[in-house]
Amino acid sequence: MGAFHAYDIRGIYGVDFDKQTAYKVGYFIPELLKTDRVLVGHDCRVSSPEIHEYLIKGITDAGADAYDLGLTSTPMVYFATAYYGFDASVQITASHNPAEYNGMKVSRANALPVALESGLGTIKQWIEEGKPTPVAEKKGQVIAKDFHDDYMNFMKPYIGDYSSLNIAFDLSNGMANLFAKKVYGDKPSYIFDEIDGRFPNHEPNPLIPKNVEPLKQLVKEKKADVGVIYDGDADRVMFVDEKAQFVAPDLVIALMSEYFVKERGAKNPAVLQEIRSSKAVSEFLEPMGAEVHTWRVGRAFAAPKLREIDGLWGGELAGHYYFKDFFYSDSGLLASLIVLRIVAKLKEQGITLSEAIGKIAHYQNSGEINFRLEDKKGAMDAVRAHFTAQETATKSMDFDGYRVEFADWWFNIRPSNTEPYLRFICEATTEEKLQQKIAETKELLKTQFNAQM
Repeated sequence: MGAFHAYDIRGIYGVDFDKQTAYKVGYFIPELLKTDRVLVGHDCRVSSPEIHEYLIKGITDAGADAYDLGLTSTPMVYFATAYYGFDASVQITASHNPAEYNGMKVSRANALPVALESGLGTIKQWIEEGKPTPVAEKKGQVIAKDFHDDYMNFMKPYIGDYSSLNIAFDLSNGMANLFAKKVYGDKPSYIFDEIDGRFPNHEPNPLIPKNVEPLKQLVKEKKADVGVIYDGDADRVMFVDEKAQFVAPDLVIALMSEYFVKERGAKNPAVLQEIRSSKAVSEFLEPMGAEVHTWRVGRAFAAPKLREIDGLWGGELAGHYYFKDFFYSDSGLLASLIVLRIVAKLKEQGITLSEAIGKIAHYQNSGEINFRLEDKKGAMDAVRAHFTAQETATKSMDFDGYRVEFADWWFNIRPSNTEPYLRFICEATTEEKLQQKIAETKELLKTQFNAQM
């Protein structure tokens, strides 16, 4: 049962979970979420059809109807869940993981995520206890649900005039292929624009630098104004500027104010960032009246939090962007529509994407550094104690690991929920200060906790 994680069910298919797990998840969801209708979609992975078959068999054996969306991106499932008023949905996907992985993302009413603490843990327990799965006297039906026209009509108001832009796309052989050319047409340059669940060109994870290299080369070759790369299930999107430089995803949260504040005229909007976000984000947004909220990493926390604060938009370092307009859920397509709309308007003013980002970014950033060690809590406490003994913190947060801010630098250290790592990120006003703090952290964790990198 190693596939049950904090946010979803995910692992190597045939090792961490199998078709019988999929059947039982399907069987128990109607009971867990008290519904007789479950919406189901799947991505393009080689193992997805088998998981899809057994998940639906479990749902219908439990007496509930399975509404089958077929091949979909994850945000398409979120959309259909909320738009059509379903109380339960499952997207079969392993998102950005390598091809041998697969999993299930479960949502409840309003496309709110079901996490380990809010329901997946109960299903895990029922499976481990061997809770019976008798076939209902009246089995449910499988009903094909065609929603693509509604989905595309929903997106139309956000589509800008991109005719002046030279755009490069990496569709990662994933689910972005379902919509990219329908929206952007044939003018942009595309690579890896065929659906292939083996992901033959690169792993569908844009956070790994080598996976973005083909897009960077395409941007250089085509002299593009911007490059766009989606992950495998298209719930995440990241960008490359006209100089073929990767744009830090958290800075895009600030960039989106060009649309929400300047174009739409939002007054004092609530905006959500996560605990690893650059200080530059809030420093850019707050002078224009935005109320910036900081919260935990992951959709299981971000989507409910954006709803709680009635936030207009928000984002994460991993390239997830959440929108009130999109049922407080994340959408790679909607995020790219908005960002490209912004880039087009900036180009009209003679401003490049790199110049716009340069007006936001004012800090040197380490990126996330992973340490493999056993005593995560002890190591976190030790790092916090080490630095707070040296200087007085100006701000401290402890809801997702620790984020401690000082006059000219800050750090966040947090345990991975899915891997045996402690994750560290810091930011400073100078490169010298940044490297000093990284070196101190590495030495402390290596010496006291035998940390491996």
